[in-house]
Amino acid sequence: MSQVTYLTKEGLEKIKKDLERLINIERPAISKQIGEAIEKGDISENAEYDAAKDAQGMLEAKIAGLQSKIASARILDESRIDTSQVQILNKVKIKNKKNNATMQYTIVPEGEANLKEGKISATTPIAKGLMGKKVGDVVEITVPSGLIPFEIVEISI
Repeated sequence: MSQVTYLTKEGLEKIKKDLERLINIERPAISKQIGEAIEKGDISENAEYDAAKDAQGMLEAKIAGLQSKIASARILDESRIDTSQVQILNKVKIKNKKNNATMQYTIVPEGEANLKEGKISATTPIAKGLMGKKVGDVVEITVPSGLIPFEIVEISI
């Protein structure tokens, strides 16, 4: 039995597009490479053939992984997100109590994290430390630079 994968609607669409690209573009390209390598003769000592077969195996594993992720996906319903305490899909504004720096992050499923967009995975130490906390709570979170106290300033969607 596969593990449930929680995704946003956008995250699921991105995975479907990746899968479509792999199946409709990458797979035919590798098949063509294998065909060209076979045309060159003896495949028992053909490095191009071996490389193309290896690439095909990795591509098929990637396709199977994406198909499994889609099959086990559960869409997170943003309309049912509560802002009384921190949970996945919340935007959380936090204040570093050591240097008074303020940051805002959106907590997202693991595969959708993008720090440039301010999206952190729910599996990160910061997100784990914030989960279930309320505005005004101060939490101490261990990060690579040490233990830092953060105050939750705002929770929104």
